[in-house]
Parts: sequence; structure tokens; C-alpha cells
Amino acid sequence: MEILKNLQESIEEHSLRNAFLINGTYYTYGQLGAKISEIRNLIQDRVPSSEKFIGVVTNDDLETYAGIISLWFEGKAYVPINPIYPKARNKEILEQTESAYILDSSTSQYLDDGFQVLSTGNLPKHGMGMRPKTVDPENFAYVIFTSGSTGIPKGAPITFKNLDSFAAAIDDNLSFALSPSDRCLQMFELTFDMSVVSFLAPLLKGACVYTVSKNGIKYFEIVKLLSEYQLTVLIMVPSIIHYLRPYFKEILSPSVRYSCFAGGKLYGEIAKEWNKCIPNAQIINYYGPTETTIYCGGYLFNKDGDNKHENDVLSIGKPFDNTFYMIIDENGEEVGVGKTGELCIAGEQLFPGYIKNEEKNKQVFFTVEQEGFPHRFYKTGDLCYKDDDGDYMYVGRADFQVKIRGFRVELGEIEYHVKTKLAGVDVVVIDIPDGMGNLELGLAICGNKIDLEPVIAHLRQVLPPYMIPTQFLFLDQFPHNVNDKVDMKVLRAQFTDSKTKHN
Repeated sequence: MEILKNLQESIEEHSLRNAFLINGTYYTYGQLGAKISEIRNLIQDRVPSSEKFIGVVTNDDLETYAGIISLWFEGKAYVPINPIYPKARNKEILEQTESAYILDSSTSQYLDDGFQVLSTGNLPKHGMGMRPKTVDPENFAYVIFTSGSTGIPKGAPITFKNLDSFAAAIDDNLSFALSPSDRCLQMFELTFDMSVVSFLAPLLKGACVYTVSKNGIKYFEIVKLLSEYQLTVLIMVPSIIHYLRPYFKEILSPSVRYSCFAGGKLYGEIAKEWNKCIPNAQIINYYGPTETTIYCGGYLFNKDGDNKHENDVLSIGKPFDNTFYMIIDENGEEVGVGKTGELCIAGEQLFPGYIKNEEKNKQVFFTVEQEGFPHRFYKTGDLCYKDDDGDYMYVGRADFQVKIRGFRVELGEIEYHVKTKLAGVDVVVIDIPDGMGNLELGLAICGNKIDLEPVIAHLRQVLPPYMIPTQFLFLDQFPHNVNDKVDMKVLRAQFTDSKTKHN
């Protein structure tokens, strides 16, 4: 595989350069290569060749990253296991992938019952070299688990072919080009697929990866890294700059060359404010579900003019050259320009299907013949439309499009109108059961309690009555999951608790 060959060559070529800064300590590419050799020797000695999925406990250390690359060089997939997750959930993940072996750099191993745990700390030195094994492109490289509606997590496996196509695509689209002198932020848990691009893209170019310490508040740690090390490449979820917003006047980072976003809605209003903090950077709004290998398209923010948006949500732009988009209606028919429907994706980055979940696979895949070739499409659940220029506008989630009193409501539209009256304030609109089998709308506001009557009066002028929130909640901060997205389940429960107390 080209990506493994390129990774090997980068590690060897840049042996004297720094590869990582982890908890204040630098590690060179030479040290990374040595650790990879040690762990590969351990894998070859202890793990049968028939084992394809290997668990990796996701610690923030060199051994964990070296373990991932070691597995890739051996043609195996890593299954990230976060030790802060409930053990029952992690065991479910390992059982789904039939992972009997786990790499663990912890001083005291995280899981032991029923698994073969291989400690990657304090291994004997081994001069194996960097050359990867010959790997079948259809072999799996990693598996990311997302929450499932049945309560059982869904495993989305990504192949080496998918990963190879992604690495080529980010080089060939939207002018994203890293160099060995770049200093790159890695803020993600390794159970989130955006972590893959955050460490892989820099390592392929000989750049240095700066990981965010787990010992502090994440957004404060990011500001610290920005100021102390003059980072040049930032890959973040949009929610992070909402946390940073109160400190924008204190942030000026002319060293930043790229500020990349994915994994959530990027609003034009806050993007303009953030733009002032990073005057020399290109801002890229990438788009793509986990199932299409991290991201598969994007939009380049215009720093000096207007930007396309829908309800202030920035456009998701165009698909990568290796990807095809199609928008369909409720009957599965393709819709025309300007018509909203569900975005479906095909191409080289599309995953093979969920692990041991044929029922779900039948729901999300369909095949369409285009230009004489069959294309297998994935139904994303995202509502979008294409404009006259071929750019795609994000409207919202099909599962966030709720029915209130029989009317279909897009929650993002309500949020947009609230934000026009509460500039600079983070808000979330959510559907809440009313206890009688119906739904009502709740408005959550991040900040101190204020008089909302002007907001409600404005909403009454621009929205029909069924789209006016009836429940309100003020929070110091929104609940977020480990991927830094708003945890809607927890937020919904907070509304319910608040309502119970007031009753």
C-alpha cells in the first residue's frame, strides 16, 4: 500500500526531527521508529497471523501511537479502547470485532479477563527495520464505533484502500499541503476518527504532532499549545472555538497556516470572529461521516468576503475528486439543484459496511449505475441541497428533523433565528417528550439567565407557532461527549430534570 510505504519513508527520512510532543516531552522520528520495531517484534512473537483486529488502549503516549503504526505495518487493524469508557461497552466492542489481543501501554493493564494483554512499555530493543509487510488493500486498518439506536454500538471498519484514498485526496483538494516544519494539533480521543488525520497527515510529511494533555481542560490546553509552540496546523471540531470565544480578544496566532474543521456545524458568524485570531490561516470546513473515512469533501472559507451558508451554517462545499454525492427524496429518487433531500455518498473512501450488522447495512446502502458503472451509495442521514455552483449546503440531520403537532420542523432553522437576536451566544434547540406522548421544543442557552421575551417576540414574527420553543434552560456549559459534540441525550435529560423541579 502506498500510504504504508510513504509512512515508512517519512519515519526513516526524518529520523532526527521531532515527531511528537506529548505532555511536554519531544520524541523524534528515530525514537518512534525504534518503538515501532520493538512492538512489531512483540506482535510477531505473540499474535497469530490469523488475528486481524487488535485492541489498543488509547493512552496519550508514544507507545500507543507506535502500536497503531506497528499494527498497520503488520497488516492488522486497531480497535481503539478508551479506558474512561465503561468496561462493559469496551468488552462489547472487542467481542464484536472478535479481538482476543490488546496492546496496552498502561502501567497496570486495563483489561485482563478473557483477553491476551500485551504490554508495550519497557520492551527490549529490536532492530527490525521499518519495511511494512505486503498488505492487501482490502484489509482493515481500524474500526471506529459509533452509538447505535438499539443501544449496541455500531462498528465502522475502514480499509487500507479507504485510508490510502483519503491520504491522497487531502493532498489533492482544497490546497492543504503540510511540510516537515509544521507543528500540528492533535486534540482528539483516539476513539474518534478525526484523530487519524490529526496524527497521520503530519507523520506522512515529517511534521510534528502536538497532543493535548488529558490532565487539564481541553480548550485551555489548546490555547497553551498555541501560545507556547506557535502551532501552524489546527484540526478541530467547531464546538472548541465556541469554548474559546470568550478569549478571542486575547488570542492572536499569526503562525497558524491551516485551521481545519469537521465533525459538526461551523457557523459563519463565529468563523469570521475566529478568522481575526488567525490572520494568516486558511480556514477549511471539511465534511464527511466516519463511514466515508474521516472527511470526503469541503469548503474553503473566504477570508475577505461573503461565504455560502444555510441558516448561518457554512457550506460543506464540493466532494473530493474520488467521491460522488447524490441527493435523494423520501422515495429514493434523485432531486434537482436547489432541492433538499438526504445526501448519499459513493467513492473510494466509502467503508465496506458495519461489522455483524447486515440489517443496518441493508438500510444504508444502495447501488446506482452511473456512466455505465455501478456505484454503491451510503445514506448519510444528512439533509442537504446543491446550489447552482455545485456547492452543497448543509440543512440538518434527518433525525433532527422532528414532527411537532404533525408539522415537520428543522431544529437548525430555529437556532438560526434565535442567534440573530442573541449574537455571540451558543444555543441549542432540542425536542423533548412532554409526558403525554407528544414532543415540544426546548431552547438551551449557554450563559447567565436573561429575559427571553424579546427573543420569543422575534420568533413569533418569523416562525409559525408550532416552531416556538416552550421550554427553556440556561447552562454554564453544554454537556459534551468525548468527541466534543453536544451530548443531546444528556441535554434532553437536563431539560426533563429541570421541568420536574419546576413542577
